[in-house]
Amino acid sequence: MQAEIHAITLDAQPEPIEIDRKRCAVLVVDMQNDFGARGGMFDRAGIDIMPIERVVEATARVLAAARSAGLPVVYLKMEHSPDLADTGGAGSPHSIKHARLGVGKEVPAPDGRAGRILVRDTWNTDILPQLAPQAGDVIVPKHRYSGFFQTDLDKVLTDRNIKHLVVTGCTTSVCVESTVRDAMFRGYHCVVLADCTAEPIANDQFRTNHEASLLTIQLLFGWVSDSERFVASLDG
Repeated sequence: MQAEIHAITLDAQPEPIEIDRKRCAVLVVDMQNDFGARGGMFDRAGIDIMPIERVVEATARVLAAARSAGLPVVYLKMEHSPDLADTGGAGSPHSIKHARLGVGKEVPAPDGRAGRILVRDTWNTDILPQLAPQAGDVIVPKHRYSGFFQTDLDKVLTDRNIKHLVVTGCTTSVCVESTVRDAMFRGYHCVVLADCTAEPIANDQFRTNHEASLLTIQLLFGWVSDSERFVASLDG
């Protein structure tokens, strides 16, 4: 009888990384309507969401493969309480930066429901339908860029003895990078899938914050791979 293989080697930059399947989870960062859907916060603010839309299909393949292999899937959701108390107050940097995007503003949702920008239990903070959580998945709400700041994420992962994080989501240079940095500080090995992360901030047609963040991550905070290599590593 062939023994079950727990370790996989994932082709990545700056070098391949060995991952213990029994201690690996897939992290989905902020793939929610306010960031990646028409009528959401980014779209209403005139921010191009096409980069986020383009990574949905590859991300869905990764999630399907992860669930099939028995890997935990953990979602992060950026959301605030209805009274906005967890924004830090009117004078906080977080509130100031988000005021221009209308955090807390009442807006009609495309599905006819009443919506509020970045407020929990609304259409705005629902996960994109194509990536909807399934039974057994975990959802961790957050109210800052990092998924570890004042959340249960570290407990969720340590309770499951997770050491390796395969990271997907948006935006690459803000919530993804913030979360990866904090994960590395806590001893997690992070692999960011380049074609499953997205960034609407572009410097020019040749350079993007997405590419800059991936370079920083592979040099100092983790590893970078892609969906094809990750799925193949699970199949192999």
